[in-house]
Parts: sequence; C-alpha cells; structure tokens
Amino acid sequence: MTEVVALVPADAAAILPVIHAAFAAQSVATDPPSAALRERAESLAAQIAAGGGFGVREGGRWLAALLWAEEDTDALHFGRLAVLPEARRRGFARALVTAVEAEAARCGKARVTLGVRLVLADNRRLFASCGYVETARTAHPGYAQPTSATMEKRITPQRSPAA
Repeated sequence: MTEVVALVPADAAAILPVIHAAFAAQSVATDPPSAALRERAESLAAQIAAGGGFGVREGGRWLAALLWAEEDTDALHFGRLAVLPEARRRGFARALVTAVEAEAARCGKARVTLGVRLVLADNRRLFASCGYVETARTAHPGYAQPTSATMEKRITPQRSPAA
C-alpha cells in the first residue's frame, strides 16, 4: 500500500538516501551543485522539527519526500522535493505538493512558495501544471545571472469556526 504520511524528526535518517538519490539523478546538472547533496540526518531532523514534511511510503519503503517551513505569516515554503529515480512518473511529486497545500490551508496560509533551479525545466513545468507561477528570479552567491526562480500558488486558507 502506498501512503503519504507526515514526517517526524526520527524519519530523517530514512529519508536522507531518498533526497541524496533524487538530487544526484536530476535531469540536468546544476551549477552550483544542490545543497541537498550535503544534507545529513541531523540537518533534515532539524528542518522537520522547525517546520514539517511529508513522505511517500510503499510497503514500508520511503520513495519520496518534501520538507516545508513557515515562510512568513501568510505562506508555507517547501523544498527538498525528492522522488527516487525508479519511483518517478507515479504521481508522488504531485501528491506531496497537494499535501503541503492542504497543510498550508489548514494553518490558515494564503500562499505556498518554492524555489526551483532555472535549468530544471521539467521541474518548472511540473510546478506550473500544479498552478504555481514564477514571482522572482535570483542568483546564487557569486553568480551574476539568475540561477533560480521563486514560484508561488495562492490557496484558500481554512477558516476556523467562530467560537
């Protein structure tokens, strides 16, 4: 059975190989190389504790993961969206994006944001097909030209019932 589950810090060591494998097998090399390849279980656990994350498990095996954090009072920002190469094209990335959007709405946020490398055209197309629009381009430190895009999607926050 395949399930999308909320991550807890204790899951960090198990999702670390998923993140490393996914970012090592990108369709195009990124310059500078992704910092995801330098993640450690401790850094992932800290990110999950400070924000949260979701993972896809099938038969007890982790296949995909996504981490999120509160960006500001009205947005959640997600990153480290990772799907094992052999598990791609099964809808796991979309399922994780849907999960973080639902979490943002539950938390009363009006937006979900992400950063994506400009050279990763497939990733940019995926996010655009999920309703995300580019709002800015930035350059990594030491680069004169933009290397990344910020994308966002407006969502309808859930309203808590009046007391």
